[in-house]
Amino acid sequence: MFRSRRAALVRRLWRQRCGAASPEDGPGALKPAAHALFKKLKDEELELLVQAVESRGAWDSGCVWAPRGAKQALPPQVLLCRLYRWPDLRQPHELKHLCCCAGGRGGCGDTALLCCNPHHFSRLAAPETPPPPYSKASCGPSWPDGPQHPGTQLLEFGYNSGDWRDTSISWSTIKDGCWCKLAYWEHRTRVGRLYAVHEASVNIFGELPRGSGFCLGQLPAAHRSRAVRRARGKIGRGLVLSREPGGVWAYNRSEHPIFVSSPTLGLPGARGLAVLKVLPGYSAKVFDYERAGGGEEGWRLPGEGPCDPHSVRISFAKGWGPCYSRQFITSCPCWLEVLLNRPR
Repeated sequence: MFRSRRAALVRRLWRQRCGAASPEDGPGALKPAAHALFKKLKDEELELLVQAVESRGAWDSGCVWAPRGAKQALPPQVLLCRLYRWPDLRQPHELKHLCCCAGGRGGCGDTALLCCNPHHFSRLAAPETPPPPYSKASCGPSWPDGPQHPGTQLLEFGYNSGDWRDTSISWSTIKDGCWCKLAYWEHRTRVGRLYAVHEASVNIFGELPRGSGFCLGQLPAAHRSRAVRRARGKIGRGLVLSREPGGVWAYNRSEHPIFVSSPTLGLPGARGLAVLKVLPGYSAKVFDYERAGGGEEGWRLPGEGPCDPHSVRISFAKGWGPCYSRQFITSCPCWLEVLLNRPR
């Protein structure tokens, strides 16, 4: 009875595998290794794996513990991620544990086990190819005309409302233990209030029910354009923003790419702020505290105005910059501004 139940679970798992990256590297080539791994999993671990794969990464799916150090050609996490998410995956260093995973935090308390739930991993995003010949030249940052005193607050202008809006972090916010605030924008107009983040990670998503966090669907706005409505429809599960040692990471949970820019993403000495495309299921370190240093001065971007050097900008589904027709993020229908607190 128990053997037939396990066999049924294995059959369900095998039916959920994704396509092959190439004909000679199909899922069938991984079948012996996959079945060998399935045999090593306990009944409850096998059931958890089936639930995670069939739900395509529900946020509350648990860890699937597998024996560490088994003699296999591929580590268990790489094998399962190739079967169910990325057929072209090759090496473990291409993967990153999500902040929700106890295995990534050493939560299992047993060095002989590791989590191999394929939906507890993201793939690391890499920079895109250089801009095509038709693209406009990138706009380099210029420093403000006069020196800014420590504590000077950078302001964003709401063009449709005709007033200045403060989107900086106040000292009272810092004392409250808030490590960042989120501002949601549609083109040049900020929608709703700033959202303070106190937990180590926050979910940012389109419509309920998607879990707890910052729900953009609950923000009121009148007279949304068709472009904004289309872009909002692509937010879906959105992204996870997490504060981790050394920096801030963004994991794309949606079914469409997100585009990220911050002062620490580009190469040292590069002109302009780099824009990184993060595909669904991928993650990127969007802000590096060490590279940012302790500077209080701000960037001034041509066409966009002042930019907080401790901020991150994220556009949903639409890119901007030298690779795209939109040169500025204020031309994107839906985007997020992440205002970071300076680490102590």
